[in-house]
Amino acid sequence: METVKIGRAKLTWLNGGVTHLDGGAMFGVVPRALWTKKYPVNESNQIELRTDPILLELDDKIMLIDSGVGNGKFSDKQKRNFGVLEESHVEQSLRQKGLEPADIDAVLMTHLHFDHACGLAKWEGDKLVPTFPNADIFTTEIEWTEMKNPNIRSANTYWKENWQPIEHLVHTFVGEKEILPGLKMIHTGGHSDGHAILLFEDDNDTFLHMADIMPTHGHQNPLWVLAYDDFPVTSVHQKQKWMTYGYKKQAWFTFYHDAYYRALKLNEEGKVKESVERERYEYS
Repeated sequence: METVKIGRAKLTWLNGGVTHLDGGAMFGVVPRALWTKKYPVNESNQIELRTDPILLELDDKIMLIDSGVGNGKFSDKQKRNFGVLEESHVEQSLRQKGLEPADIDAVLMTHLHFDHACGLAKWEGDKLVPTFPNADIFTTEIEWTEMKNPNIRSANTYWKENWQPIEHLVHTFVGEKEILPGLKMIHTGGHSDGHAILLFEDDNDTFLHMADIMPTHGHQNPLWVLAYDDFPVTSVHQKQKWMTYGYKKQAWFTFYHDAYYRALKLNEEGKVKESVERERYEYS
């Protein structure tokens, strides 16, 4: 498991599963000839997208950023359509760290689309129960409201199986929420109306988790946003704002979906200073 220390924060990437989605959808209106120079694509025009939660150890708290694709949540048809070739091994990853799901203090949900939220609940027999029973689950009020009352478009990604079992653990916020000193969740909208990013600042050490307004290193251009975005113009403006801020701070940018890089530290010109590459190996 890859790990990086940023100020007081220690980040470790767990194995949350994988999807393979259409590259054109993931890069929106960007021509294929351009985006394929930035991110590999297979013969079916799909790109590999990890769904790997980040274990965030900060001060005396143990937290997760998003939850993975879980287990037993997909039909065979859904597995085929979403390219789910591997389901979650989060619990096994935690145990390699000497932890159990009950040790997680908080889960910081950037948004609640199925590929981020399926890992919040698991099957015990024929009943869904919280995967992290002692965790406070944080998300924006807007995102939680839409999760419970999806529209005709969002019903395909906000599933009742992902909110009903954990409803009693959820805490919502408006605007921004300071989770711990220096660590904030900030509402951006864009990808979804309630989408949020994470910002951590500890003196000169900074990381930005841009979630799905910059899902991979190939999406660094502020204009390269997803066809999946509900509000793409908002994504562009928020992405430009926070990437400019991150460049000025020479921040680490961390990823949930990237199959090749876990994190990149970018300088004031947006060039890579340091990187944490993903170790590519098979899970059993």
